[in-house]
Amino acid sequence: MQKTQYPGPAGALPFRIEREGGIAEVVIDHPPVNALDASGWHSLAEAFDAIGRDDSVRVIVVRGEGRGFCAGVDIKELATYPERIVAVNAGNYETFRALHRNPKPVIAAVHGFVLGGGIGLCGAADIVVASDCARFGVPEIDRGAMGGGAHLQRMFGVQKVRSMYFTGDMIGAAEAWRLGALERVVPLADLRHAALTIARQIANKSPAMVRLAKEALNGIEDGDLEDKYRWEQGFTLQAYMTQDSGEARAAFVEKRDAQFERFADPLGADGCN
Repeated sequence: MQKTQYPGPAGALPFRIEREGGIAEVVIDHPPVNALDASGWHSLAEAFDAIGRDDSVRVIVVRGEGRGFCAGVDIKELATYPERIVAVNAGNYETFRALHRNPKPVIAAVHGFVLGGGIGLCGAADIVVASDCARFGVPEIDRGAMGGGAHLQRMFGVQKVRSMYFTGDMIGAAEAWRLGALERVVPLADLRHAALTIARQIANKSPAMVRLAKEALNGIEDGDLEDKYRWEQGFTLQAYMTQDSGEARAAFVEKRDAQFERFADPLGADGCN
């Protein structure tokens, strides 16, 4: 496996890039949960754009190391520096745009938790392969933020997206496959091999034809993914102006329950009227 350096910010990056023939692997490796700060998201966007301009690359595979694929943004950064929400939003937007609009096909190979920005990466990709331990969710409503619905809706139906969005509940790989979001579900040990098998098949096609195919397929999608996501991000900024958003972030960092106005369970303690 060849390691390739692309132009980008100096210093340690929360990911690495490896090459195998015409396949570039972008491996997110930022313990403990692969949550990226504003700088990390911008660096990732620059890397995807640089790979897209590299004529020797035919397919991109993005995956994660450690406990899970990607837990999204670094909530601790935003709890300490709430004014960085604009930079984080911009980094998310540019990263997902760099994948969705990349001239090369993108395969996401995911395992463990796939949350928030991890959903954005999957929703922006062309193909998603998952380990049987993968779990998908958008916990933004419990973190005082918005966003992720546009990319989640590229994977699931409208009402499933709304259920996941309003409740913050996660679903497993088997259910995601049943609902058509995944190309393949495999044991964790086989995940990288499964993604590279598909990548090699695509890499052996005419690069000119594949590039035209991706542009054509993007063009026939329903609506503009980037515009939809930008619309959502405006509501994240609005959310950050509320007291509830600050309380949600503080509770997450302090590992306690958020204190919102709560109402009694209408079904009663025993679950019956």
